[in-house]
This record gives sequence, structure tokens and C-alpha cells, in this order.
Amino acid sequence: MLNSDILVRLMIGKNIPKPAPYEVIDALIDLEVTQQDRDRSGFQMTFSLSKELKKFSDYWLLRKGILDPPNRIIIQVIVNVKVGVKRRLQTPVLIDGIITDHQIAPSNQPGESKLIVTGEDISVMLDLKDKNETYPNLSDTKIVKQILRSYQIKYGLTFDVHKSNYVPKKEEMIPTQQGTDLQFIQELALRNSYIFEIRPGKIPGKNIAYWGEEKKKITPIQPALSMNMGAFTNVDSSISFNFNALAAIEPQASISNEKTGKSISIKVPKSPGKRLVKKTAKFLRKQILRCTNKLEKIQAQNETESFASRSLENAVTATGEVDTVRYGHILRVRQLVGVRGVGNTYGGYYYVKQVTHRIKRGEYKQSFTLKREGQGAIIPRLKV
Repeated sequence: MLNSDILVRLMIGKNIPKPAPYEVIDALIDLEVTQQDRDRSGFQMTFSLSKELKKFSDYWLLRKGILDPPNRIIIQVIVNVKVGVKRRLQTPVLIDGIITDHQIAPSNQPGESKLIVTGEDISVMLDLKDKNETYPNLSDTKIVKQILRSYQIKYGLTFDVHKSNYVPKKEEMIPTQQGTDLQFIQELALRNSYIFEIRPGKIPGKNIAYWGEEKKKITPIQPALSMNMGAFTNVDSSISFNFNALAAIEPQASISNEKTGKSISIKVPKSPGKRLVKKTAKFLRKQILRCTNKLEKIQAQNETESFASRSLENAVTATGEVDTVRYGHILRVRQLVGVRGVGNTYGGYYYVKQVTHRIKRGEYKQSFTLKREGQGAIIPRLKV
């Protein structure tokens, strides 16, 4: 327990995680969970090690093996905060992950010995075995589902896999996997302008495997981050903004005509993706995409647009930190959030790229990284 408004629920197990013993919870000093929009999410927990060396010749946490790799861990928070006159209860699962490493830091001082446990979300289990596989006459959608089925029961996966209309003919090309399951699924996602992620569901132990378009709803469902707004201010420290003029890269792509052998250029949209700003950053750099030459035209267009969109959206980044109780919400990655009280140039909507949850007794902070493709709010006044 952190305080009367915030609780941490920790579940651990080799296959099916169960509520952690009291001794484990009592030894927990602090924990940190980093959620990311495209890269794997991770966690780090610090425990105090009690002195039991004389009786058992080892520390209790090490002797029981509860926190040994590759045990599975689920971290859930229960937040009950007051917003206005109402109270809001949130119970998100921050991460369903695998312990990949632990570090021991013994000390000569009583109570100062520590165990530091680190790990990544369960998608790491898809990235362990290198494979050579072929998938003749299968669409990308069917390939993704076929690969994911082997992980479905063990990790409680529910599939949200979107349709891919491209099915290569056997005489043209046989889809071939040369790498891990995760690498291949991400490769298939890229050529369809999709993303792939495994995120925790609402119920601990259940996860959603999403393979499809990146969702960016223009109406945020989370409260705005506010500065310089008196009683409405909810950001602990100043939000820092960075405009990188070299981030946006214009791809130069082409395909070859099979009959004539001539090169056909692929056009790049002026503003790929949904716009969050009035003034989109200009493409100052250009890069040749040499991987599109032998692709079908629609595939080459998808890959070109995806490359342009992903580079452009990193033109402006914003970083800051909020106190969870004061903010009254668990900030979620892969969704939009408004920023208020910083002026029109950098105010407005942003896409949440990364959130790091830092929890210790009596404190719950969320540091964040936001991104978008340029300057100027498209909506002058944001709601709370």
C-alpha cells in the first residue's frame, strides 16, 4: 500500500502468476514501469534484502526463488482519486512481463542490502528463438494469426489482427521467415503500414495482441496536462519542448516495371497521417528507400507513407512529470493528450510516446514523452 488512494497489486509465478507473498510486498522499496508506443515496455523493482545469512546461509528472497528469471510478473495499480466532487477508480495493469535479470547489491550496513529485478513485457518471449519458416499461399493476416496461436493459451492472448488483402502468388514470392517470431511479425506489419503490440487487458493475465493500423483518435479520453492555470495546474515541473528540424525525412522510393524494367517513382503525401498541428515540419532531409524496388506498388506506397509519417511525427517532442493523485488519471501511451497553458505554438494535442511510472511508498509520479509533427494548436482552447 502506498497511501489510502493508491494500491499496488503484484502477481508472480512461473506460468500462471499468483498474488505475491506478504514478505515480497513488504520488501518492495520502489518500482518503475516504462510503457512505450512501439518498443517493448519494461520494469524494474528494488527490494530490501533481510539478513538471514546466519540461519539459512542466504537471503530469503533469493532462497525462495520467487524473483528468479524467467518468472512472470504482473503489476497492477488501483488508484482512487478525487476529481471535483467525484471519486474516480482506475485499475490498469501496467505490465505483464518476464523477469530477465536481477542484480544483488549487498551492504555492510543493516537493512541496506538490495535486490534489483528487471524485465520486459511478454513480447520478449516471441523474440527468443531464431527460425527459418515458409508460408506459401497465405496472406499476412493468416501468417500473423498462425504464429500467435502458439502463445495464445500460455499468455492469455486475444487477437485483434486486421485484414491484409495482399496474398502473394506462389510463383511470384513465398513469404519466408528468417528471424524470431517477433521480428517477422513486425516486418509484416511494416509492409502493411501497420504496427504490432501486445498490451495488457483489463483483467490480469489477459493480453491483447494487436496487429493493424496505428489508432490516433482526434478526441482524447484523458485529461489535459495543464501549466500556469492556477487551481487547474496539474504538472509538477515545467514541460520542456524540443523542435528538431532534422527529424522529418522525405523518403525517395521507386519500383521497377517488370515488363519494361523502367523505374517508377512513388509519391509521398504532403502530410501523411492525421494532422495534429497547423504548421507541419518541413522535410529538410531525404533518404532513398532501397527496399521498395521489388515490391508491389501498393506495398511500396504503404512503406513509403509509413516511413514519412514516423519520421515526421518526431519533429516536436515534449517531456515532463505529473503527480498521479493530483493529475487524477493514469496517462496512457498510444493515445492523445492535450497540453494547456504553454501558448499556441506548443499547446494543443500530442501523441503519448512513453510513460514511466515511478512508485514508492507515499508517492506515484508519471514522467512522460509526447510527440507530434509540428507547431500550432489546431484547437485554440482545450477542455479539462
